[in-house]
Amino acid sequence: MANAQLKERQETAAPAIELVGISKAFGPVQANKDITLSVARGSIHGIVGENGAGKSTLMSILYGFYKADAGEIYIGGKKTPIPDSSAAIAAGIGMVHQHFKLVENFTVLENVILGMEDGPMLRPSLAKARKLLQQLSDEYELSVDPDALVENLSVGHQQRVEILKALYRKADILILDEPTGVLTPAEADHVFRILQGLKEQGKTIILITHKLREIMEITDTVSVMRRGEMTATVKTAETSPEQLAELMVGRKVLLQIDKKPATPGADILEVKNLEVTDDKGVKRLKGISLEVRAGEILGIAGVSGNGQTELLEVLGGYMPASGTILINGTEIDLTGKHSDGQSRRKRGIAHVPEDRQAEGLIMDFAAWENMIFGYQNDPAYNKNALMMDNAAIRKETAAKMERFDVRPPIPALQAKNFSGGNQQKIVLAREIERNPDLLLVGQPTRGVDIGAIEFIHQRIVELRDEGKAILLVSVELEEILSLSDRILVMFDGHIMGERDPAKTDEKELGMLMAGMETNGGAN
Repeated sequence: MANAQLKERQETAAPAIELVGISKAFGPVQANKDITLSVARGSIHGIVGENGAGKSTLMSILYGFYKADAGEIYIGGKKTPIPDSSAAIAAGIGMVHQHFKLVENFTVLENVILGMEDGPMLRPSLAKARKLLQQLSDEYELSVDPDALVENLSVGHQQRVEILKALYRKADILILDEPTGVLTPAEADHVFRILQGLKEQGKTIILITHKLREIMEITDTVSVMRRGEMTATVKTAETSPEQLAELMVGRKVLLQIDKKPATPGADILEVKNLEVTDDKGVKRLKGISLEVRAGEILGIAGVSGNGQTELLEVLGGYMPASGTILINGTEIDLTGKHSDGQSRRKRGIAHVPEDRQAEGLIMDFAAWENMIFGYQNDPAYNKNALMMDNAAIRKETAAKMERFDVRPPIPALQAKNFSGGNQQKIVLAREIERNPDLLLVGQPTRGVDIGAIEFIHQRIVELRDEGKAILLVSVELEEILSLSDRILVMFDGHIMGERDPAKTDEKELGMLMAGMETNGGAN
């Protein structure tokens, strides 16, 4: 009995997770190199690093998605082989991925029990899950309608479903990969409250994020990865955002955007009384009027789902609309044969879509193929009417990958094998280097690391300073405030008001985003 008690005390005192000498290569790319990591039980442990540093690969090894080439995993002091995700779940590990793994036309309840059914008869499994789901929802403030279809839930609620899935599988260790990348500030704050509650219940949290503010706010300890290696582990209270950024990138990083005042010129884009009704008969844009001038960045703030996406899609040629749009003083087609994306590009409009994977890339295609989408008819890429000059495309792609610091710089690599931030750089390189008159950019730094954020922001500002017009949509209010020369706030398909970034703050913008008027007045 004494031996059993001693063993129990030793296991309780042991770290929740120990990774020892973990290495993993994908062909010539060394994603993880001899990594050792210890995560204390009942703590929130942050992991930060540039895109492609190997964070997600390391966590995918811990969750059984990948098998390490070398190294050992210990859970609660016990050596624990994890050949697949079933073994990880059995070891008490759950993972919420950056891109959710949900079946959109299933209900919340069906998604939660998927793969955990008690037998061929679903009714008993559903009844049992419904009861447990209610208990978990109440305990951890994860209120979600169990009968709602996932496709009808907001992104924030979909993330709650992913957390509930992990808790339903009795996870004591929860890995979250960029959990706030697609959330509004209010949703992100709610996630932090959930994580704090999980920690207080004795759960161990590993948080992968590029947002240093979040690391400083929520974690107890933070580990830094760079180019596949673990470079530092420090107590969060004993470091600073500046120190972490330098450890991540290997140099000092500008955390504030350095830009001179704008000198706007003539209107490049004019939008008058734009209206959009979706295929369900819901009006998404309600009389939108705005202009973007040469040499300025117009930021659009708003909670996701209030018309910003539809505005970008109409301007980019993806969606029909009524109203008037002029580019350089000439009206463009909104419903006819010249209303598509190809026609928009010919008029000098480049578009970085909000969802890089669904709209910006074909994930199974190589980087060099993705680098010319929308521009494949350019004479520079065509030897004749029948053949494309693939050698020229690959050469140009290699040069763009070098200029935009895409890692690894391999044009033949499929898009799905790049990290999210490097996927974003491929899309940005393709669009920015076409020298557009107007750049439409949605969520430019979603899921992107601190070094890449600095680079992307600098490129956008450089484009502005070259006299280009930029329409920026972002859920990151800090990004909107620091990049924009003017800010419009959207709510329920309307423009609630215009603000000067130097004369407003996140609180006022948040009120406008919620549909409330402020003393600043509305335009």
